[in-house]
Amino acid sequence: MLVFLNGRFLPEEQAVVSVFDRGFLYGDGLFETLRVMNGVPLQWGEHWRRLGRGADALQIKLPFTSESLRAQARELSRRNGLPEAILRLTLSRGPGPRGYSPRGADTPTLVMSLHSAPALGSTAPQWKLHTASQRVPLGDALTTCKSANKLLHVVARAEAEAAGADDALLLNVRGELVETSCASLFWIEEGTLHTPPVTAGALAGITRAWVLDWAEAAKCPAAESLAAPERLLRSGGCFLTLSSLGVVEVMQLDGQALPSSLLTNVIRERLLNAWQREAKRLE
Repeated sequence: MLVFLNGRFLPEEQAVVSVFDRGFLYGDGLFETLRVMNGVPLQWGEHWRRLGRGADALQIKLPFTSESLRAQARELSRRNGLPEAILRLTLSRGPGPRGYSPRGADTPTLVMSLHSAPALGSTAPQWKLHTASQRVPLGDALTTCKSANKLLHVVARAEAEAAGADDALLLNVRGELVETSCASLFWIEEGTLHTPPVTAGALAGITRAWVLDWAEAAKCPAAESLAAPERLLRSGGCFLTLSSLGVVEVMQLDGQALPSSLLTNVIRERLLNAWQREAKRLE
């Protein structure tokens, strides 16, 4: 498998990052995960803008333009013969002197890698969730970035898997719904879509934003709502959104079954149609 490292296509075993890279030492960096369809990295503009906002917040200079890097991402897909894949884009501050100070780390590291992609069927996958014991802090400006430091999410996911679940439901320090370890959260109450606001500690997910835009255009009631986890148990259905899989239905929370909703698969179908149109337009 070839990877893209700082402007070069290299076999993965030859793609070497410095042991003094601050991404390795401190998680000092950012990442994005994109679905690739027909060789086209989907929703590139939205992911690039979020990466740019994070880079501005961390004061890391992006070493490529959006258009040049998108072309390299497509070339990576072509060279690997993987038109259907998951693209991971990782940006770190690069190597620097010992210590937390970023001074002297002036050459960012940028890596793109491809990974096998689960098939996108017409029916949403079904996951079980486990409520994590870890809590998301409030008022942390870094929660708006897709930071490379994801220890809270790693520990929460490990706890969920140990409990026999597929993913971890994250709450904030007030006990309010936030997201899962890898996805944005939605639930349905009396025909209205609800999702936690970013002020609760949630990442502003790319697919989350697409669902909210679709709901507005389709005149489907939607709201950003602060809520306790018990709301999910009383809901008419619950689903997750993430760039790698689109829409995933939540079938169980902490061992309690959740109802299925036709709206979940309607939204999944609309999203997949939008992705297919984008891939067709740009291929």
